[in-house]
Amino acid sequence: MLTQQYQDNIDTLLQKIEEADAVVVGGASGMSAAAGYNWYLDDENFRKYFGVFAEEYGIDSIFGGFYYKFRTEEERWAYLATLINFVTQVPIGQPYKDLNQILRGKNYYILTTNQDTQFSQEFPEEKVSAIQGNWTYLQCGNPCHDGVYPYAEQAKELCTHIEGTWIPSSMVPKCSQCGGHMELWVRSFVFLEGSKFKDEHRKYREFLLENHNKKVLFLELGVGRMTPMFIQEPFWNMTYSWPDAYYITINPNDALLPEQLKNKGLAIHEDIAQVLRDVLATKSQSLKGGESYGR
Repeated sequence: MLTQQYQDNIDTLLQKIEEADAVVVGGASGMSAAAGYNWYLDDENFRKYFGVFAEEYGIDSIFGGFYYKFRTEEERWAYLATLINFVTQVPIGQPYKDLNQILRGKNYYILTTNQDTQFSQEFPEEKVSAIQGNWTYLQCGNPCHDGVYPYAEQAKELCTHIEGTWIPSSMVPKCSQCGGHMELWVRSFVFLEGSKFKDEHRKYREFLLENHNKKVLFLELGVGRMTPMFIQEPFWNMTYSWPDAYYITINPNDALLPEQLKNKGLAIHEDIAQVLRDVLATKSQSLKGGESYGR
């Protein structure tokens, strides 16, 4: 049974979305975890798609495999191809679909540190900035030039040639410019902050400039304390500085509301999937009843 406080939070969240001239969503790994895709756990999904690597190397999570020091490039790229294929083949999580329905008709933008492409598969590319890269793109590992390349189709083909935990040496990707090794275009010591990276920031910055004098809702979904400098802290600063801004964070474990924002924010310590599901249900019910949470 829903508590009154929980229902009040749902109503406030829906009201703030409806009232806002612009909604800026910040999505991190907690959003994908709510969708059933947890990069840090040895769970059913990990065993289903990566079980052979878990058994062979003792890897206990998707991220554990990404950072594992494989003996050979043939083994490493068998894993990375499996990872890329996993990202592109698994269904879009329900929280992403619910969020899309909730934001329908609104002026919104999404900033994400996720690299799993769930946001970019569900929402238009021009409304999403993936500022930590994308698992389905490759870059030169040196990097010798400013270029990132989609690799989903090649990874799918490569997976058909995996024998055990290996791929043929001839199929290990090489840089077309220098012949060196390739890397996934995600945050690392060699992460390429070139033209595509700058374009992701440009899109986001332009949206903020267009809307900073309006009534803006900063909606934070699943941001933890590992990298607060990308979404959480900028959201706090803009909410504090912009007169008509409001901040809502949803996270069962790390929903933090600074004292300075106690009158301009709300922290919802609940499961993201459940909250979005209940917001959507409340919105649908209010539309049937002719109610309005907006202006």
